[in-house]
Amino acid sequence: MENAFESAIFNSDKDKPLNWFLKQKYRLSSLHPDMSYSMLNMKILRECGGELEHSIRCSCVEPCSTEEYINAIEDIIARTIIGKACTRNPIDYKMVPKISREDKRPERPVLKCHKCGSTSNLANNFTKKTQINEVNLIEEAQSAEEKEKSDQDSAISEDTPVEDYHI
Repeated sequence: MENAFESAIFNSDKDKPLNWFLKQKYRLSSLHPDMSYSMLNMKILRECGGELEHSIRCSCVEPCSTEEYINAIEDIIARTIIGKACTRNPIDYKMVPKISREDKRPERPVLKCHKCGSTSNLANNFTKKTQINEVNLIEEAQSAEEKEKSDQDSAISEDTPVEDYHI
């Protein structure tokens, strides 16, 4: 009977708190009939395990009845993961293929400024000052020179005498 009491550690997956606590209390009271209820409860709490025992002792004020301990155990198990076994399977990280960062993220498009076309800045923080009604004098001067050259070429072709060819 003593071995059954010591080997029965609380597991929330297998045992319900009410059944487990009352079984342990029955086993312990049959072994030690002259033990007080508070001592019975303390010995039963030691069989719960480290974190669960600590959280039960913190939630209940000494001395507590058996009902209060059972209610505390049920509340702690329902609200937290204390007392529950780890159900995740361990992963062998040597067998899992590694994913490089390049595979995870899609390539981002190159952002360019729509005012100047450079990749160093965007239009919302554009640093170059622009003037309203700015006239590009350089482009106009170049286009004027090109027009003059084309006019001169056409004038030269008109001034040159055309030889008469007889057929």
